[in-house]
Amino acid sequence: MSVAAQPLASEDSTLSPWWLRTVLIVMVLGFAGLIAITSLAYRNAPPIPTQVLDAQGVPLFTGNDISEGQAIFLKYGLMNNGSIWGHGAYLGPDYSAEALHRIGEDTATIIAQQQYQQPLSALTPGQLAAVYAQTAVELKTNHYDAASATLHLTLPETAAYHRQIAYWTDYFLDPARNGGLKRGLISDPAELHQFTAFVTWTAWASVTNRPGENYSYTNNFPYDPSVGNTPIPGALLWSALSLIVLLAGIATVLFLFGKFDYLGWISTGHHVHPHLLPGQASSGQLALVKFFVVVALLFLLQTLAGGAVAHYRADPGSFYGFQLERLFPSNLMRTWHLQTAVFWIATAYVAAALYLGRSLRNDEPRWFASWVHLLFGAFVVVIGGSLLGEWAGISQMLGHWWFWIGNQGWEYLELGRFWQYLLIVGLLVWFAILLKMVQSDTLSEPAAKPLVRLFLLASLAIPVFYIPALFFGAKTHFTVVDTWRFWIIHLWVEGFFEFFATTMVALLFYQLGLTQRNVALRVIYLDAILYFGGGLIGTGHHWYFTGHSSANMALSAMVSVLEVVPLTLLTLDAWDFVRTTRADCDVCGKSVVIPHKWTFYFLMSVGFWNFVGAGICGFLINLPIISYYEVGTQLTPNHGHAAMMGVFGMLALALMVFVLRQTSTDARWVEIEKYVKVGFLGSNVGLALMLIMSLFPGGVLQVWDVVQHGYWHARSLDYIGSERSRLIEWLRLPGDLVFILFGAIPLLIASIKGWLGVRRQQAC
Repeated sequence: MSVAAQPLASEDSTLSPWWLRTVLIVMVLGFAGLIAITSLAYRNAPPIPTQVLDAQGVPLFTGNDISEGQAIFLKYGLMNNGSIWGHGAYLGPDYSAEALHRIGEDTATIIAQQQYQQPLSALTPGQLAAVYAQTAVELKTNHYDAASATLHLTLPETAAYHRQIAYWTDYFLDPARNGGLKRGLISDPAELHQFTAFVTWTAWASVTNRPGENYSYTNNFPYDPSVGNTPIPGALLWSALSLIVLLAGIATVLFLFGKFDYLGWISTGHHVHPHLLPGQASSGQLALVKFFVVVALLFLLQTLAGGAVAHYRADPGSFYGFQLERLFPSNLMRTWHLQTAVFWIATAYVAAALYLGRSLRNDEPRWFASWVHLLFGAFVVVIGGSLLGEWAGISQMLGHWWFWIGNQGWEYLELGRFWQYLLIVGLLVWFAILLKMVQSDTLSEPAAKPLVRLFLLASLAIPVFYIPALFFGAKTHFTVVDTWRFWIIHLWVEGFFEFFATTMVALLFYQLGLTQRNVALRVIYLDAILYFGGGLIGTGHHWYFTGHSSANMALSAMVSVLEVVPLTLLTLDAWDFVRTTRADCDVCGKSVVIPHKWTFYFLMSVGFWNFVGAGICGFLINLPIISYYEVGTQLTPNHGHAAMMGVFGMLALALMVFVLRQTSTDARWVEIEKYVKVGFLGSNVGLALMLIMSLFPGGVLQVWDVVQHGYWHARSLDYIGSERSRLIEWLRLPGDLVFILFGAIPLLIASIKGWLGVRRQQAC
């Protein structure tokens, strides 16, 4: 990932074994730390009491009520409405922060009446300060008895709990007041009691001090000075020290890149002889084109769902005069927005990997095309079935089956457990096809064997590291679930998908004749060292405030900052990708026709958005002291959109364009290319407009409100529903329209044209 230069080793030579050894050392140390942090989550998670008693010893609710309340939270898709401890959606409130602040205000009101016989509004500043100081003492004192697993609430806390039930009952009544949920979503008194028990417990864990510590189970998150929640000293200390680690990491890697100037994508000093020529695809490769029609359809569906979600923030009570929430409530739209993103990107990677795998051999097995058709059918069933199941689950049509075939409710992992099993089986079948396809005795170029081995290992990691999604259920402790959940969201997506993507790009460059084998191998090894070096233990930066102890904050903050290092190096590659689109042979000096200009343009977009989205926008919110105020504000989707769409999405589109070009004749490509060109410009310009006009300024202003008024206020309707906030949401509309009309739709047309051309070719 640096400036191109002369390779030191010939195509037939063997790389130093220390490349592989270093990768293994980094992964062993990284997984050791990650597994240690994960195991500590079970030990340090906030306790769930067996029973909760009021000041007179009368039972209020039980541990089973808390667990059932969590299941209700998931069953109704509320993690795609609001959040718990900052993790979830941004349409509604952070339930834990809202409950905590209301409990704090109710407690302060009762204390004011007890001590001064006056409401809070009538107190002097000195009296008000005294009341809130006592409120903080009341709430931060831990009344949990571990021996009997019993939690005792004080008289003010008991009164506050009873008021919570009425508040949440009212919250679910009006879509205009809850971010577009279906009217009267939860009305059963028993379910409301259990849901209130759950959010009350999350509020208690947010404020009550850990035994022997002067901060809460969530490291004093959320920020709410009125109840005594302010940043812990470690949040500032580890943020400052991590900056030193970042600077040291960048300096070290730049030094190595300067010393060893052969660490690059593009090889020089050799003839460029592409091994892949357009219009010469086999029947099995032609069968893969229909995957990309599904990719483009899901891409369009994702953009439409995303536009609907944005509209719910701008105007939750009406969709241009139509009550959209009756059919497609906001929590369903956000569920589909996330799931379609995962599906279309993963589908593009799966199909492109099969295409590249087939291109590694001269002949095509007779079974290949049949298995491509079978795998396509399996993907359609899983994708279509899970999306319909999520709709039926959120609509409460599935009864007790909601978790298995409906909507699990966990953000990014909403698809029902049954569909997850099918997805893993499908991915294992996909890997088996790849493995059979690239057996060493069938390779057209035996010299490519080391690249192929890494390609297979990266492919196997995709189904294997999705398996942690099966390690929890609806009633598993929230801290434990959020730990495993980010094994998927961060480790699977940002770690092993990144590794898999690097191997595919390296293999693509090798087959196009632009990169020598050893150059490609070094890039893969180097990426693995850099990404896994910061990314494995760095997964813990998502767990600063979800029930882990401060030990996780210290370790993950110091390590996760290194994730930025490889992203800063992407700028060194920029000219290589530009030059590749108009390459000349270094040996003979003749112009080389590389008919994949738009593939490389999309790859340039990957580099740009990786630096901007994952690097700049990701680092902006990564430090503990920043994350404390920021998590769950609009700066989170600002990073998410730029990184997820800009990196993984643009790479998926690059692979789609590559396959469309490879399976099209020159004559057909002329008709397809114009739509690809518009799609490239529309997707990049639209994404930039979303960030510049709405997500980034909206996020900055929301964080400022957190600092001024507390986290609960910045996530409440008082702020989100304000005139300024809704204006910023409306300013997202131009970017959304450009992205949909000039990005997603032209690319869908291009994929359909490519598929229809293949159909005509097969019919001849």
